[in-house]
Amino acid sequence: MNVNMSRRTLIAGLAAGSVTACVTNPDTGESQFLLVSDGQLSQMAASAWSDAKKQTPVSRDPALNNQLQRIGGRIVTAANRQNDSWEYAVFDSDQKNAFVMPGGKVGFYRGIMEFSDNDDQIAAIMGHETGHVTGRHAAARFSTQIAAGAGLTAANIALSRTDTRYKNKIAAILGAGVSFGVILPFSRRHELQADRLGVDYMHRAGYDVHQSVKLWEKMAAESTGSGQPEFLSTHPSPETRVRELDSYIRAKGYG
Repeated sequence: MNVNMSRRTLIAGLAAGSVTACVTNPDTGESQFLLVSDGQLSQMAASAWSDAKKQTPVSRDPALNNQLQRIGGRIVTAANRQNDSWEYAVFDSDQKNAFVMPGGKVGFYRGIMEFSDNDDQIAAIMGHETGHVTGRHAAARFSTQIAAGAGLTAANIALSRTDTRYKNKIAAILGAGVSFGVILPFSRRHELQADRLGVDYMHRAGYDVHQSVKLWEKMAAESTGSGQPEFLSTHPSPETRVRELDSYIRAKGYG
């Protein structure tokens, strides 16, 4: 489906049931609702990646860059994505964060690399980011937001035709319901799935999967009393991730 499809056409198609974009992801086995391709998102992300490198200095530290590329190469090979075009950057910032953009653009902040105790913990983060790629989470999340936005537009059109003094309140509640009931939990589900995929890739690449649990235990200890409620977050709490990862590792029988 063309991402440039007009909102009016999308709303009409969703209402009539004529817009169908469910595909099976070969890496997860799940059926996914996709209204945009990975290639289209990669084109959109190219300029954002360029902007990110302009806005935040890129570290020239050879040790950090070599470490990221070495670990990244092992993880993407374990994910059978070694033939994709990957690009890595270490951003010279104290932030404890990392991200992946469509098209294999991987950004690690110096802070998260220095926070990690060893290669295995960096591999846990890289595995997680690679899991977002193989899980096609960007395309799925973008598609959900397109559909949610179209649904809200259709609802607002219907509300505008009603003679009620409560229609503005109803519209506001409806918007909050989509945000907290669909988009944010959807993101949290993707985060946990990426964690599990990342552990699989760590195991295949020969890293210690238990270090993924230790990493999030460190995160939990640091974020105690400072984080927002998980309900209002796009990410699961560190405590949730520790519990889910430990359970998954035990279930898979990883040594």
